[in-house]
Amino acid sequence: MEFFIGLDVSMASTSVCALNANGEIVSEAKVPSDPESLVEHLRGQPGKIAAVGLEAGPLSQWLHGGLSEAGFETVLMETKRVKSALKAAPVKTDRRDAEGIAHLLRMGWFQPVHCKSVASQEKRALLGSRNALAGGIIRLELSVRSILRNFGLKLGRVSKGRWEDRVRELASENAMLSDVVAPILRLRAQMRDELAMMTKRIRSLAMSDATCRLLMTMPGVGPVTALTFVTAVDDPVRFRRARDIGAWAGLTPKRSQSGERDVSGGITRAGDVALRTALFQAATVMLNGSTKMNWLKSWALRAAARRGRKRATTALARRMGVVLLRMWMDGTEFRFSRDQAMRPDPA
Repeated sequence: MEFFIGLDVSMASTSVCALNANGEIVSEAKVPSDPESLVEHLRGQPGKIAAVGLEAGPLSQWLHGGLSEAGFETVLMETKRVKSALKAAPVKTDRRDAEGIAHLLRMGWFQPVHCKSVASQEKRALLGSRNALAGGIIRLELSVRSILRNFGLKLGRVSKGRWEDRVRELASENAMLSDVVAPILRLRAQMRDELAMMTKRIRSLAMSDATCRLLMTMPGVGPVTALTFVTAVDDPVRFRRARDIGAWAGLTPKRSQSGERDVSGGITRAGDVALRTALFQAATVMLNGSTKMNWLKSWALRAAARRGRKRATTALARRMGVVLLRMWMDGTEFRFSRDQAMRPDPA
């Protein structure tokens, strides 16, 4: 008899539930959250295991890799849909969640999630660390502005290079205030040095990757955006159509309809936050900072005249994602004119 295994994963332990083809519980257990323990437990099951399902989460890719290497058909399940299904239960426990995941797996009521390669995960860790550093620097700068503002000292608009000198200048007349901001300024300087080194490493990785160099031929797409796109997509073949990436990145309009009520507006914000942010930043650069005109920018400017600049930037980000994926799949550089973009490659 075939079994369907549901895993509810936490940091310390994983609840395991095995169902047969009729939806009846065959066995339940608590197992340590590591691939070796799970593989040992699953191999002790009396029948054939048809599939193993678990939610996408912090440990899921590690566990997915270990279970797949052991020969089990392992499925990563999209978290939002799983949570929406499980919250209907009147009582929520890890045991019931594992049973619910097994039922969803058995009936096919789930959205599979792509498990990224180890190389992509490593590069995404580097990008995530850079984003954490950049966010930490911004939070430090905001805290200094708040401290100075309490004393009527307004920092105003100042360049990154002159920021520290301006803070010291404002705080110089108050010895206590100078002592307060000094450690924050030292920490900011150290973090900026680390950020510069990490950005340099990311730029080196992007320049050594042929796909990243190809994507960087599009205006507005730099090393960080290119590497973010490549590591987020990981495998372009998994998209049936290039335009599917817009919905996957959460850049398509959301809609809520019920009876006579039909509301459409905003974007879904589903999927990868880092990718969505990178595409929006690239669209902003193309629309506002790029000097050389191209067919995408021309299209976005016309959209901005009709619908406003913010909506046009979001639409441009979505379309840039489609074009970047198409460039990757076709192996072609960005074409600046519409005629070139529509022209087929020579055989």
